[in-house]
This record gives sequence, structure tokens and C-alpha cells, in this order.
Amino acid sequence: MFTKSTFSPAWWLKNAHCQTIAAKFFRRHHTINTTTETLELPDGDFIDLAWTEQVSADCSRPIVAVLHGLEGSKNSHYAKGMLSAIKAQGWVGVLMHFRGCSGRPNRLAKSYHSGQTCDVDHFSQYLATHYPAAKKAIVGFSLGGNVLTRYLAEQTQHIYQAACVICAPLDLSSCCDRINSGFSRVYQKYLVDMLKASTLKKINAQLVNHIAPHHLRKIRSIREFDQLVTAPVNGFRDANDYYQQASGRDVLHHIHAPCLVIHASDDPFLCHKNITAINQLPKQMTFEVSSRGGHVGFISGKNPFKPTYWLEQRIPEFFARYL
Repeated sequence: MFTKSTFSPAWWLKNAHCQTIAAKFFRRHHTINTTTETLELPDGDFIDLAWTEQVSADCSRPIVAVLHGLEGSKNSHYAKGMLSAIKAQGWVGVLMHFRGCSGRPNRLAKSYHSGQTCDVDHFSQYLATHYPAAKKAIVGFSLGGNVLTRYLAEQTQHIYQAACVICAPLDLSSCCDRINSGFSRVYQKYLVDMLKASTLKKINAQLVNHIAPHHLRKIRSIREFDQLVTAPVNGFRDANDYYQQASGRDVLHHIHAPCLVIHASDDPFLCHKNITAINQLPKQMTFEVSSRGGHVGFISGKNPFKPTYWLEQRIPEFFARYL
């Protein structure tokens, strides 16, 4: 069901861009110690996991998995905050880095993308096999939220007692148009520059051969990047084919696990109208819409020197019902 969010923005951070940018600024010095584990993948590639602590095979405490956003990592402000919040609950947190996002280039031309669920599936099977006594939940932010949506819809017999999808681009095409307009182009440039840098490393390593460096440098938008890089590398005909096959909005009704979706209508990365154009939601899904919050911002509180990160309260509160 659709519900109005209880989030109320800080009086000094009501603008969407302020919410989006401030979260990164305030958390720039925040740190959390993690333990790294490398998980080998069936196709010969690998992903790196970041654990809040080392755990034994007989661990019975809840394990909460975290999926980051586009070009994110364990160092992303929302990831550090969420891992800290998970740890504060007495639970174990583990962030799954998408391919090439842990600081080490992946081995294959194949990249992660908004619809690539095979790595999440392998990671989930690993958790099920190695930590059978622990209850499990999972949260995905931005791109990671769309990946999670696709995964939950595809794998109805998964291991998670509950899931949260945060600020996800559930309609990829319209979200690309949104981030390519107005001030949002600032965020787009930041993301595209990182994507081009990662791809250039693959070109130099001769993993990607279909695009020349000078063509890569001309890319200015996420849609152009997806057309020239993401689609051909991952077996899609073009960007439109990728968006159609990978978007999560139209498969929400296949999700059977308890799921909380959080979305801000002023999100400068996402298209509010297209994301919420859903006729029917499954009864176990709560789709919370806030009028404000920006993109993975959701900062509240009365004191500018002591901001409150609402997501780090709301998500554990939801998971606690099932863990």
C-alpha cells in the first residue's frame, strides 16, 4: 500500500539539493571499521564483502545485507551510516560491493548494472550456506534498490525475512531524463566521470574493446554511457532495451516478502510521476512517499550541529519486526 512518510525535514534543510548534498558533507569524516572478504563468482570474477565484524558459522544474531548505489562503496555516506546503525542494534552488517566498486578492478568486461541480480543471488546463497542459524534482511540504496527489487521478484524463495528499497530508480528511462535536466546535471556529471574512469581502466586492460578512449571522453550523460558501454557489455541491444529489461517498477507485484519502499517526491535523481505510476502493490509491501528528503538524504532534527539521519532509524525499526 502507498502511505505518507512520517519523515519531516530539518527546518534548515528543506531544499532537495540541500538534503542530497548535506548528507555527504556531514558524514565525510564518519568512519566504521570493516573486515573484507572476497567472494569468488561462478563466471571467474569476484566481489568484495565488507563485514562490520568477523562472524562464526554458528552465528545466530541477525545479519543485514547492504547494497550500495551507482559507483558507491562501503565508504559512501549512506553505507557507513547504515552499517553503523545495524551494528548499534547488535546485528551483523555486510555490504556487498558490486563488481569493480571495492577499489579493485574486476576481471571481466561484464559490469554491474541496475538489473544484474546474479551476483546478489550468489552472495545470498553464500550467506544461507555459511550462516544458516541467522535471520537475514537486506536493504538496497538507489541503483542497489532497483537491483534488489529485481532480485526479490525473481527469487521468490530467497533467504530474507524482510527488505528495504531506498530511493531506487524503478523506472530507469525516465530517471535518466530527470538527472539530465536542471541542476541535477551536476550529479550526473559526477557519476558519469566516475563511470568513464572505471571504463577507461577496462579499456587499458583490454577487457573492453568496442569503444575507443576518445569516444568514451565524449560521453556526457548516463543515457549515452548506457548506450555505448552498459548495454553492449552486458548483452542488451541498446540503452532502451536495457532500461526496459532492468527497471524494477513493473515487477514489484511479484515480491512476496515483507518490503518497505521509501521514496521522496523531490528526489533530484528520480522521476516521481513514473516511479509511482503503479496500479497495484502486494499486500506485504509498504511504499512510503515523502514530499521531501532529496536523494538518500532524509535529514531531520532541530539542531544544525546534531543532524538526525532518519533512514537509520526507520530501516532498523522496520527490520526489528522480522528479526
